[in-house]
Amino acid sequence: MLTIEGIEKSFSDNKVLKGIDLKVNRGDVVALIGPSGTGKTTLLRTINFLEKADKGTITIDGLTADCHNVSEREIIQLRRKTAMVFQNYNLFRNKTVLENVMEGLVVVQKKSAAEAEAIAKEQIELVGMSDRLNAYPMELSGGQQQRIGIARAMALKPDVMLLDEPTSSLDPERSAEILKVLQKVAKTGMTMVITTHEMNFAKYVSNHVVFMEAGNIVEEGSPDQIFNHPQEERTRRFVQELENPFEV
Repeated sequence: MLTIEGIEKSFSDNKVLKGIDLKVNRGDVVALIGPSGTGKTTLLRTINFLEKADKGTITIDGLTADCHNVSEREIIQLRRKTAMVFQNYNLFRNKTVLENVMEGLVVVQKKSAAEAEAIAKEQIELVGMSDRLNAYPMELSGGQQQRIGIARAMALKPDVMLLDEPTSSLDPERSAEILKVLQKVAKTGMTMVITTHEMNFAKYVSNHVVFMEAGNIVEEGSPDQIFNHPQEERTRRFVQELENPFEV
């Protein structure tokens, strides 16, 4: 459903992605993990061309784009197959909860206001925010804003949902709330690729974990393999450091 082949990306002389290959099947929940600065977010952003890769191909649901020679039309077509959930929520400050979720449905998908409202309310209910339909982002906590960001992405019914550290700006309690919401989203069959430092999400919600370092995929497999039976020494050290951070 999503195939990434030979993706390379550099910023000046810094090569942050070094030939990434990754296949995501429909319904998969893929967690990208690894040390900070390893290329996880850059990889995620190349999927919908928020960052344009220097080399490689991206295929989503049968539509393939050559990153080195991609047209604006192809980028638009691929973006319509994805939806993004950002670290900092990216809600319209002057629009209500309901209006934020309706926006893409009306402006991008050209749905009628009535149809967009029905879809938006359904997704807002899924994330447990039906009682705040008319609230503005400034009236919501960070966790509540992120729930609306998730509802907005779900409403577009994308082929794949991309989530960039969706809990990084939240305290532990709010992070736990978002992880529960994402667990509900996963049960709907939504295909998701998420960059995360939340190992509980990677362990208990995702069905495929990708460990990255220095712009490469070091190892990928089931949560059980990566966390309990890693095959690569670097993966093993990363997991041990998470479990025993104060061990000398």
